[in-house]
Amino acid sequence: MAEPIRSYQTSATGARVDIDQGLRAYMIKVYNLMGLGLLITGLVAVGTIMLATTNDPASAVATMRSGEMLTSFGYAIFASPLKWVVIFAPLAVVFFLSARLQSMSVSAAQTTFWVFAGLIGLSLSSIFLVYTTASISQTFFATAAAFGGLSLYGYTTKRDLSGFGSFLMMGLIGVIVASVINIFLQSSALTFAVSAIGVLIFAGLTAYDTQSIKEMYYEGDDSDVASRKATMGALRLYLDFINLFTFLLQFMGQRR
Repeated sequence: MAEPIRSYQTSATGARVDIDQGLRAYMIKVYNLMGLGLLITGLVAVGTIMLATTNDPASAVATMRSGEMLTSFGYAIFASPLKWVVIFAPLAVVFFLSARLQSMSVSAAQTTFWVFAGLIGLSLSSIFLVYTTASISQTFFATAAAFGGLSLYGYTTKRDLSGFGSFLMMGLIGVIVASVINIFLQSSALTFAVSAIGVLIFAGLTAYDTQSIKEMYYEGDDSDVASRKATMGALRLYLDFINLFTFLLQFMGQRR
């Protein structure tokens, strides 16, 4: 009986190694897609602010309260009614991607993700008009460090985080509602509270989503299904990072 048992153990160990290697490759793909999305966002944001502002008074069409002079392009996306399209276009794309991902080809899904990341960069470019470049850089690196630690915890912990999912989503809905109300109230106290709660919520979501994405992996998936799962996972972690960054910026950012 010893030889069959030994053969079974060897086979089981080999299967476990295959699963681990497959899971590792899957998670690396998720992080690579997310990282490329963040790179696109950053490049678009920097490129947009370079095209939108000028140091030449002769070519400026408007001046912001921060003292930044806007070009005609900058005025269109920051001061004209077009700014509402810039603000809400990413929301429309993320809803479209979430609803249609399973029926889209892998290339179409990833292309839509890149478009979404670019639109977020266009929308986020306005932070350069509000915060100093140094504080934006510092906040980005702080966010990256926090995100890395939280995502690593979600990946390695044996604790089941699924119970936190509904609680975190309820908190997220509360933050969204409070943020909309504060557009009209302009309360600094409410802004501080929303920022603090937002940081905690997206810190939790980073760990929760990482564990959830890890559990979505199935060794028997074909390459297309696995790629769609990786794209959706990248989108979830990308949104966690961006939101964590923007809420931290309200704490750490130095205004102009």
